[in-house]
Amino acid sequence: MEHEENLRIDKWLWAVRIFKTRSQASEACKKGRILIDDVQVKPSRVLRIGEIIFIKRPPVTYQFKVKGLLGKRQSAKVVADYVEDITPEEEKLKLDIKRFTGFEIRDKRVGRPTKKERRLIDDLKRKI
Repeated sequence: MEHEENLRIDKWLWAVRIFKTRSQASEACKKGRILIDDVQVKPSRVLRIGEIIFIKRPPVTYQFKVKGLLGKRQSAKVVADYVEDITPEEEKLKLDIKRFTGFEIRDKRVGRPTKKERRLIDDLKRKI
């Protein structure tokens, strides 16, 4: 296993599979979605073992603890040795709440629901 001493945060986020590409990790840093100690970080920030990283992906703010430094992308089994997901359950439940909101998708040019369709929609919502 490879341990590096000076590792950029964008490279680590990509290597431990939090982001699909390094450019996405870098872009998240530039947009201020990556925080360490309540401070927004740049993509070139050097990462240290033991730091806790907050990643804002609305509506959830994920938390990860750095267990090791990994500079190259490895298999998912190996990644577990380098990162620990410490996101609280309350944050993860926000994804379920978003899934059950009252927004329905309708096909284009169908128009508004009729009274009968509206009653069916309301019945389905009550069952959930």
